[in-house]
Amino acid sequence: MAKRPRWTRRLLGEPDFDAIGAAIKAAETRTSAEIRVHLERRLPRRFFGKPVDALERARRLFARLGMHRTVERHGVLLYLAIEDRKLAVVGDVGIHGRVGDRHWHRVRDRMIERLRAGAPREALVGAIEELGRELATHYPRRPGDTNELGDEVSVS
Repeated sequence: MAKRPRWTRRLLGEPDFDAIGAAIKAAETRTSAEIRVHLERRLPRRFFGKPVDALERARRLFARLGMHRTVERHGVLLYLAIEDRKLAVVGDVGIHGRVGDRHWHRVRDRMIERLRAGAPREALVGAIEELGRELATHYPRRPGDTNELGDEVSVS
């Protein structure tokens, strides 16, 4: 069990983190693409206290987490800034060219619905399952595929 910051416990318990990791692992059994989830307490602030845009932050974290280093450029990041109530879905260039903004927006919108209903675990697991199905149509799992990125939820 990883030691997580206290603020994460307001949203998710350890069984939730385990379920999210298991959902990633299950989704990646059907696709060679890579899915990650990253949680942050709040968005970083710019000068004068204005927060950075969630999509901009997710793109920076995508690079920081090394998600652009997958062989086929087919990583997807689900990003949540908990206290700011912001989220973003970012796909690497390989998958984005095949799926496009409309799909990311649909996944995001369903996550928002579930989060508003007070179901954060279901929001994340549902998004991962949906991504897994879509990614499998574009990047089906092949013999010899390896897990290029970890399946655990990252937190900063």
